[in-house]
Parts: sequence; C-alpha cells; structure tokens
Amino acid sequence: MKRIAILLSLAFIGNLNSFAQIRIDTAGYIKNNSLIYSLVISKNNKIIHQQYFNGQDSTTLFNDQSLTKSVMALLIGIAIDKGYIRSVDEKVADFFPELKIDTDKRKQDITIRQVMNQASGFYHEGVNVGALLTLPDPSGYVIKAPLVSEPGKVFRYNNAATHLLSVIITKSTGMDTRAFAKKFLFDPLGITSCDWKKMKDGYYDGCGLLSIRLRSVDMLKLGNLVLNKGKYHNRQIVPSKWIATIINPEVTYQTPWGLDDSLYGLCWYHADYQGTKIVYALGWGGQFMFVIPSLKAVIMTNSSVADVTAIKEAALITGRLFPELMKQLKGE
Repeated sequence: MKRIAILLSLAFIGNLNSFAQIRIDTAGYIKNNSLIYSLVISKNNKIIHQQYFNGQDSTTLFNDQSLTKSVMALLIGIAIDKGYIRSVDEKVADFFPELKIDTDKRKQDITIRQVMNQASGFYHEGVNVGALLTLPDPSGYVIKAPLVSEPGKVFRYNNAATHLLSVIITKSTGMDTRAFAKKFLFDPLGITSCDWKKMKDGYYDGCGLLSIRLRSVDMLKLGNLVLNKGKYHNRQIVPSKWIATIINPEVTYQTPWGLDDSLYGLCWYHADYQGTKIVYALGWGGQFMFVIPSLKAVIMTNSSVADVTAIKEAALITGRLFPELMKQLKGE
C-alpha cells in the first residue's frame, strides 16, 4: 500500500503529463531536487513521459548550454549536403584567410573535423569563460592566438574554438546561423520558439556559452531526427549519410565526464551502456539528450546551470536517473 501511495503522489508533482510506460519509482531525488527542470521521453517517435519541475513548464525555453554544439553539428551536415561546405575535412583557413599568412604554418591545415572533435589545437578559454565573453572579437582572437597543442593530437574541450563553427556557417552560406537553422532545420521540424544570442563578434553563439534556448520537447525532436536517420515525417531534413557519420565517427577521443567510458566525436558523445549503444548530447549542469537507437527512444533533461551545483546534478542524472529510466525502457 505504501508503494501505491508513493506512485499516486507522484502524479501530482509539478506540471505533469506522463504515461504509464514510465514510472519514476525512486522519486526522492526527483521530488526533492530543486535543480531539475524537465524530463521528456519518447519511444517510437511518441512522447511517453513529459514532466516539469520547479516552476518550469512546456513553454519554457531552457538554457541548453553545450547541446548548442550538437545542434551545430546537424547544421554543418546540412551545409555540406547543400554544397556550402565541401566536407568536414575542409580547412578552417578556407573561411579565415588570415590563417594562410599566419607564422605558425600548422594552422593552415586545421580542419572542421578537428574543431568538432575538440582537437584543433586552437586557443581555448579554460575555466575563464567570462574573459572570452568580454572580448570584442572572440573568433578573431581564437585564430590569432598561439596554438595550445598539436592539431589533431590532443582532446581539449574548447568552447572558444567551437564557436568558429557558427562563423563558418555564416561565411559559407551568406546567412546568419540562426536564419540558416530556421530555414533548414527548425521550420521543417515545426520548431517556432527559440532564443539565441550573438557573441560580441556579431555571430550567433556556436558553442553554448550564451547558449541556444529551446523547449525540451523541441530539443527532443532533434534527438528523434538523429534516431530516424535525419528524417521527419518522411522528409529528409539532415542527410542520412551525415547522421551515420555522427553516430559512428571515424575519430573519437575519450572524455572524463558523462556516462562511464564515453567517447567524443563531431560534437556528440558515445557510450556503451551495459551493452546498449548510446549517442548523446551533454550540456553543463544537467542538460542531456540521450538517443538510444536499439530502443528507439530519446531521453531529454534540462536542469539549472548554476556552477556550484552543476557537476552534482549531472552526476545524479547519469548515475541515478538514467539507469532507472533505462531499466524501465527495457521493461526490466
């Protein structure tokens, strides 16, 4: 009886619209968690659980942090398909002519792939994010600064360099990144609400320091786009070949965060979770989008981005919430 009472009480937590397929039985760390904002789950392209917490609701535009990078990866694939960019191995110098006269000749051979793999060797801001955001020309500063490592050799998580992807989209297409995304990604998916800010160089943030902001259900659509090989309602939005490349990148680097033994490539994470392949996007503080191809499922969470609690909240999601949801999705 006690277990039944707990389950019934969960039905009234927050603004809830959930379905019988998912039950958060271990509710203490959800009910008493002041940091979690949303949990939306789909299976077979249908939302089976949608729940909001701590004053948030289905209209909230969440601060998606570095999920911005994973969105940029989809846009790069679209730009390649439409002929604006030759390939992921095109040189960054093709879009920044000043690199061709830089005294460090290594810069001339840095590729878009290396930027997307966080292995470009370009300047990175480290923990001093605020300093980067105050620069009048952050993208220009990045390409002019001395390299911090040999290109392609060292994984060094790099917001500063990833922003270059937005600059490349704009320079190659003649459209600002938001307009390009709206025309070729958001509008086809029916995504109408978006907040996206520009860095001080005049280009929309490509890394997640200022962040794209979408509703959780709209970010979930992007996860389902990956799950469905780039298709939405039988319309090919992102090339299937590019989605296959994202899911199985040629080059990956091990990361010390996220799910255990995760690999990073092309702005997405990859993990083998108890024999199940997971492709996921991760943002600071508990922003996660898990794509689980074998289960035809996507899990989306948004949380607070406060620095003092960010690591703890992310660990709670990967260590407790995600394992519980996987059990339920598998029917265990």
